[in-house]
Amino acid sequence: MGGKKVCVVGSGNWGSVIAKIAGSNAARLSTFENQVNMWVLEEEVGGRRLTDIINTEHENVKYLPGYKLPPNVVAEPDLLKACAGADILLFVVPHQFIGKVCDQLKGHVKKDAVGVSLIKGVDEGPDGLRLISDIIHEKLGIEISVLMGANIASEVAEGKFCETTIGCKNTQHGQTLKELMQTPNFRVTVVQEADTVEICGALKNVVAVGAGFCDGLGYGDNTKAAVIRLGLMEMIGFAKLFCKGPVTSSTFLESCGVADLITTCYGGRNRKVAEAFAKTGKSIEQLEKELLNGQKLQGPPTSAELHRILKSKNAVEKFPLFTAVYQICYEGKPVTDIIKCLQNHPEHM
Repeated sequence: MGGKKVCVVGSGNWGSVIAKIAGSNAARLSTFENQVNMWVLEEEVGGRRLTDIINTEHENVKYLPGYKLPPNVVAEPDLLKACAGADILLFVVPHQFIGKVCDQLKGHVKKDAVGVSLIKGVDEGPDGLRLISDIIHEKLGIEISVLMGANIASEVAEGKFCETTIGCKNTQHGQTLKELMQTPNFRVTVVQEADTVEICGALKNVVAVGAGFCDGLGYGDNTKAAVIRLGLMEMIGFAKLFCKGPVTSSTFLESCGVADLITTCYGGRNRKVAEAFAKTGKSIEQLEKELLNGQKLQGPPTSAELHRILKSKNAVEKFPLFTAVYQICYEGKPVTDIIKCLQNHPEHM
C-alpha cells in the first residue's frame, strides 16, 4: 500500500501556498504519495497556458509570483483527472464556485476520501445558514474537515511563523492532516469543533469590512479595537445561534478565532477594499476589479448572506455591526453609520 494521494482543488493565491506546503511535506513523508496534483482553472498568461508555466517553471506567476512550488506539485487543468484516486482533497476555490466544482466531481471521488475545506465563507440554505463543508459533504458524500487561521498567504509563502487551526471531528484523520500541513513555521492545532472553526473563517471577513470603513474614515486604532471586540462578540453570538454541535469560547481563542480576526482587520483584502470604499465612494464591485487582480472579495457577499439569515430568524437587532456592514455595502447607507452602530451597540446599553 503506497502513501495517500493528495490533490489541491484550486490554485489561486492561498491554494498555491497550500500546494507548496503539502507538496514539500508529501515529498519527504512516506505517509503520502510523492506527487501532489493541483487543479488549475486554465488561463493564458503572456500568451502561454498557466499550467504549462507552473509545470515547467514551478511557479504560479499569476497568483503567487516570486515563490517556487516543489517540482512534485503538478498542475492539471482537468478537474476529474486532477482528483482521480485522491485520498485527501484540499478545497481552496472562492466560495462562490464550490457548488459547481462539487457537481462536476460527483461520483468521481473515492468513498473513503477525506476532504478539507480551506474556504472562508458561508452559503444560504433552505434552513438559513449552510457551511461550505456541508455543501461539499452533501454533494460528494465524503467526510469533511476545515483548516482556518491567521494565514495571510504571502507571509505563509515566505515561511514567516504562523499558526492555523484544523477543525476535524475524527481524531485519527486530524493527525494525518496535521502531518500533511504542519511545518516548523506553520503550526497546526487540531480541535473537534469543526463548525465553530469554519464559522470564524467566514464571519471575520465581515468584521474586517467594518474595520476597513473605520480606516477609510480615519478613526484610528482605538475605534478599530472596538470594531474587533464587538465583532468577536457578534461572531460568538452567531455561532451559538447557528451551530448544531457545542460552541465553546476556547475555540475562539485558537488561531481560527481571535488571531485570524486581528490579522484580517489589519491586513487582508476585505479591509483594503472597504477602506478604499470609504475614501473614494466607488462601488464594491468596481474596487474589487481595480484592486484585487482577479481575486474575489468575501466580506460583503457574506454580510448579505448573514443578513438574509438573521432576518429569517428575527435576530437582526442583536447583530448591529454585521447589519451596518451589509447596509453600507448594499443599501446605500452612509459609511459613517459604522460609528452609530458602535455607539449604540447593545453591549453598551
